[in-house]
Amino acid sequence: MSETTQDGAVALGAAADEGLTPAQLAAKYGLSVSGARPPLLEYVRRLWGRRHFILAFSQAKLTAQYSQAKLGQVWQVATPLLNAAVYYFIFGVILKANRGMSHGAYIPFLVTGVFVFTFTQSSVMAGVRAISGNLGLVRALHFPRAALPISFALQQLQQLLFSMIVVFVVTIAFGSYPGLSWLLIVPALVLQFLFNSGLALILARLGAKTPDLAQLMPFVMRTWMYASGVMFSISSVLAGKPEWLIRAMQANPAAVYMDLVRFALIDGYGAANLPPHIWPLAVFWAVVFFAGGFVFFWKAEERYGRG
Repeated sequence: MSETTQDGAVALGAAADEGLTPAQLAAKYGLSVSGARPPLLEYVRRLWGRRHFILAFSQAKLTAQYSQAKLGQVWQVATPLLNAAVYYFIFGVILKANRGMSHGAYIPFLVTGVFVFTFTQSSVMAGVRAISGNLGLVRALHFPRAALPISFALQQLQQLLFSMIVVFVVTIAFGSYPGLSWLLIVPALVLQFLFNSGLALILARLGAKTPDLAQLMPFVMRTWMYASGVMFSISSVLAGKPEWLIRAMQANPAAVYMDLVRFALIDGYGAANLPPHIWPLAVFWAVVFFAGGFVFFWKAEERYGRG
């Protein structure tokens, strides 16, 4: 085709396009918005297609987390264990928060609570920075952004599973030996992972818009920890208080998942220490937060990394 013919074709095309809206032009030439949010089911399909990336990214983050420390991965266990030692001294020795429990029963109770709550706490803190702290990755590559907060929650799950070795050792050292009830740890942690992932998705969207939220979350998490019975038995400390208050505090998700793991691991920590219908409650928190958090995050998919 000669240059004159090409110019004529361009001119005819331009004339034909006059009066068309941008949306009509895009439809005519098969164009789509870059980074547009796909339908929900398509988004789930794409996310599932990135499952190997999610796993590899979480493992890489876990390896790099303590790469600058001389003790390396030992800090995965040492940090919550040191926190448990401090809480034991303050709450078990000084404040006598172990009412109704001997020191031999209180130590595995406390260690289990600290490790399980740290799983949620770390997932939340990583989730709130999942987008704002990885803008270079978000802007450079095209992938479902939900992969980031989910991979951070998965990283914390892997860290907890590694740390559970210490929990098992402490539990056995104080007289609670492996039994069939220990198998209940698996569904309890799976449900907690779903809950943590949903919470991380919610906070990832909020943190992407308001980076200062990351500075506020440590105070929120500390308050939540004190209200969840990490260092004390809610039913024992609140004995004599209104029943609705005890049930409300026991029903908060952090307390639910801690109590399920304690019930599975610790001999003598029976059903009397648990709120009614605790397994349906654990499933409810997991499903509602994961499904709700996923949809909430997906709705802002096309805005991540912009501006």
